[in-house]
Amino acid sequence: MRKWIFRGLAVVLVLGLAAAGGLVWLLTRPAVDTVGKVAFERKLAVPPLATSRTDGQGRRVFDLRAQAGESDLGRGKGTATWGYNGAHLGPTLRAKRGERVVVNVSNGLAEDTTVHWHGMHLPARMDGGPQAPIRPGATFSPEWTVDQPAATLWYHPHPHERTEKQAYRGLAGMFLIDDPGTDVAGLPHEYGVDDVPVMVQDKSFTSGGGLDEGWRLGSDIGILGDSVLVNGTPGPYLDVTTSLVRLRLLNAATARFFNFSLSDGRPFTLIGTDGGLLDRPHELRRLPLSVGERAEVLVAMKPGERVVLRSGPPAPADDFATGRFQGGRDRFDVLELRAAATLRPSGVVPPKLVETPRLDPATAAQKREMEFSTRNINGNKMEHGRMDAVVTRDTTEVWTVRNGHDTPHSFHIHDVQFQVLGSTDGSPVPPQLSGWKDTVYLPAHEGWTVIMRFADFADPETPYMFHCHVLRHEDEGMMGQFLVVAPGAAPPQYAGQHGDHGAGG
Repeated sequence: MRKWIFRGLAVVLVLGLAAAGGLVWLLTRPAVDTVGKVAFERKLAVPPLATSRTDGQGRRVFDLRAQAGESDLGRGKGTATWGYNGAHLGPTLRAKRGERVVVNVSNGLAEDTTVHWHGMHLPARMDGGPQAPIRPGATFSPEWTVDQPAATLWYHPHPHERTEKQAYRGLAGMFLIDDPGTDVAGLPHEYGVDDVPVMVQDKSFTSGGGLDEGWRLGSDIGILGDSVLVNGTPGPYLDVTTSLVRLRLLNAATARFFNFSLSDGRPFTLIGTDGGLLDRPHELRRLPLSVGERAEVLVAMKPGERVVLRSGPPAPADDFATGRFQGGRDRFDVLELRAAATLRPSGVVPPKLVETPRLDPATAAQKREMEFSTRNINGNKMEHGRMDAVVTRDTTEVWTVRNGHDTPHSFHIHDVQFQVLGSTDGSPVPPQLSGWKDTVYLPAHEGWTVIMRFADFADPETPYMFHCHVLRHEDEGMMGQFLVVAPGAAPPQYAGQHGDHGAGG
């Protein structure tokens, strides 16, 4: 009997030491750091501009097909990926303000998908949320009139509980809006030459070269990769032929937060964010972007020089939990800019860009508070049969969105752009939050008060979404729904999912 007791104690001791060793490793493992270790050997792939046609009704028509394929992501063999109109990622859609557009979205996958137009102002039935799945073999053709300022938007899947996986495998693309009234002609505008999309994503790979979809041990925000792709290109470089280059930065990761800078510490010029150009340019040396955020920056180059776009640790040094477990201490070399021996001169950046009409909090018809915690918003997980807010069309509202715990989140709302009024901790609003926004980072136990106007579209049955744009959090229930109704209208009782695009539909 004593022998078995000693054996049992020995097993407990061994397990305890193993657990203690695992805990020590978890707490002391080094951060991911690729700074100075990336061989920039591949020319940056620039997504092609999507082809379109004008139909008999004068509408600009695009065709997108979600499909599976195989891509060279630098692992010595083909990696299974998903894309639109190809094996990985998708073409850049481009339309002018005032155009009526149609996008025929066909599903060539073996599972349901959707396409959400992130940052776009459009009717709820065209928004591509999780209420309207596109079944395998089916086609959905949203149609709307583009009516918002010139901006860098994007599109990606939004199926219920499957968004992270589909986006991680490669379903994403940019959507650019042109509008002379809210743009500056003197800025770089030649697509792929001095005006370049930069879609940044992190990936991990299995030993066989496939995408690793597992979590990092200890992470509470989903997939955190140990390498970075730009426009699907590993180790990319961009040949710069002009004295100014405009980078349209998009954090298209599923969970990771980036903190961009240039390797030699030089400043760059921030000219735009999610909803378009700012009222004036801002000189910055660092630019944090959470999942789904965009920013337009100008980088000045001299003939023959090279500089690396880099992402430094996105978390403050005193934020132990985010730094240790959520990628907050990780560093990456992202993209090398290579200036030609002779550069074509660029225009002078004006001291003023576009007017940003400010929304007045005194006109708000409603004030709301939203607390993001665990996988809930205000204590609730996503339910298709529940409306979390009913908004009256052509009214202004003020929302305070706050992170209620230690895990980082981001706030994204569909259909509208908002303006940031202030921080919940009283800190000043930084330049990158001074313009129109649709996505904003929520640090641990902090948040923002934002103001937005719900114009043009009312639908008493089809909701828009608001959610955390950390896609694992969204998939696990950190999402809510709101209806926009006409003034004086009473919304009917909501009866669950609406707008299913079945096979052949």
